[in-house]
Amino acid sequence: MIELCGAGYSEFEMEDILQRLKLTIIHVEATEKQLGVSKDLASKRNVPRGDALHALIARDNQAVLVTLDHDFRELTDVIKAYRTNELI
Repeated sequence: MIELCGAGYSEFEMEDILQRLKLTIIHVEATEKQLGVSKDLASKRNVPRGDALHALIARDNQAVLVTLDHDFRELTDVIKAYRTNELI
């Protein structure tokens, strides 16, 4: 929601987009291994630990990572991050 809002989408547009994606969105939780690797990766790449964790979770679940966050440029060997406007 934050990413879409930052890209200029209205609340109505965001709800519409998420409703259409409802069947493809799944809930996942981080594993202990992902938490440990994210801590190491964040330290080595100088990115927030949460960003490193999101990259690992997306990669490990074959998910598409959508973000406007520039920190993911440091994680291109982990996963390709797409900008909102590239997918909508």
